[in-house]
Amino acid sequence: MTPDLPLIWAGLIAVAVLLYVLLDGFDLGVGILFPFSRSQQDRDVMMNTIAPVWDGNETWLVLGGGGLLAAFPTAYSILMPAFYLPVVLMLAGLILRGVAFEFRFRGRRRGRPFWTAMFAFGSILAAFAQGLVLGGFIQGVDVADSRFAGGTFDWFTPYTLLVAAGLVCGYALLGAAWLMWKTTDALHGDARRWAVISGVLTALFLLGVSLSTLVVHPLVAERWGWTGAGLDLARFLPLSAIPLLGLTGLAVVAVGVARASHVWPFVGAVLVFLSGYAGLAMGFFPYVAPYAVDFRQAAAPDNALSLMLVGTAVILPLILAYTGWVYWVFRGKVTPEAGYH
Repeated sequence: MTPDLPLIWAGLIAVAVLLYVLLDGFDLGVGILFPFSRSQQDRDVMMNTIAPVWDGNETWLVLGGGGLLAAFPTAYSILMPAFYLPVVLMLAGLILRGVAFEFRFRGRRRGRPFWTAMFAFGSILAAFAQGLVLGGFIQGVDVADSRFAGGTFDWFTPYTLLVAAGLVCGYALLGAAWLMWKTTDALHGDARRWAVISGVLTALFLLGVSLSTLVVHPLVAERWGWTGAGLDLARFLPLSAIPLLGLTGLAVVAVGVARASHVWPFVGAVLVFLSGYAGLAMGFFPYVAPYAVDFRQAAAPDNALSLMLVGTAVILPLILAYTGWVYWVFRGKVTPEAGYH
């Protein structure tokens, strides 16, 4: 039986993007929360919680973007012109926070506040730009003859701004939950308060984006069973597990925060993101350039896909093993005495 190589690669890229969102999401969230910390010492601890893993987390972005270019070149050639500016802003934010991360620890008394501000700004910029790309992706791109046929700023709409703001809040929730897991004492209490605020905002934005999506694109609304005549329960009920997963995640966050738990808020935040990701996939699959080109139309030839799959089969387990090993080695709480060098 011949393997369905385009489908396999679509799955690999989807998993890579999901892992990036979850893993880099919490360390972006820590940066987003930087301006709200009480002291320099708290900011040092916050940064120490992500110091061993933040650069490895971004590996999944490289795998997702590189995989899209190699496995689905037609989709890449459509999407990049459609989102040039927000992608450049995202990369600028990631570069800025990477530079600020290193220089902040080595900066002197005058320089450290500047690099602290740059780390927070780079984190917010990267998260907001990712939200603009996501919002533009959901609302769709104009395609003619397998080429982008829209305008330079088609991605800049009230809907994409709503999605971007919601993603920033969602990352802040992941960051706050991560800090509840990794810190103690007063900082743990601060993270608990941040989790409450960001959790409420995430829930509101998630509701707003979900309802707005039904208005922005009729095809998505139809897939979820919403027609001009009302809600088609026969279509909606099989998909109801997706929003229920999100509600369960929010409930886990709420209960975990109320009990000052160390792990459960993060588990709940992950469930919220899994629900949102599954909902998005249900809305636009099988399109990779919504809503004009599907993954089979955009795929590279099978011989290229099979060759790349051999290399991926070797490299991907190594990346997963290394990632798991790093998180295992640096498990446990981070205290002010645990310095980053």
